[in-house]
Amino acid sequence: MASDTKVLNVTAWGFDPALAIALRYAIAEKLIRTISTGYELTDTGKLLAVDVAKDQVVFGRDKTLLLSVGKNITEAMVDSVAKGWEA
Repeated sequence: MASDTKVLNVTAWGFDPALAIALRYAIAEKLIRTISTGYELTDTGKLLAVDVAKDQVVFGRDKTLLLSVGKNITEAMVDSVAKGWEA
């Protein structure tokens, strides 16, 4: 896993249209807001995230995977992979 090896290999990168819909929904529900570098959670979004994190059932497998990855996929790793696509 890239979080263990510290090497991120992504041969294809795409933008799922469902992500755009989810972002628009989250903005409309005031869970996130746009900032100059992307998006950030609002206070309401942070409260929802805390509630979801506490719930043992909601997104159980997803949370387990994300907790195992943690913050081991760094912005530098993503930037390194993305530079290969700019050419």
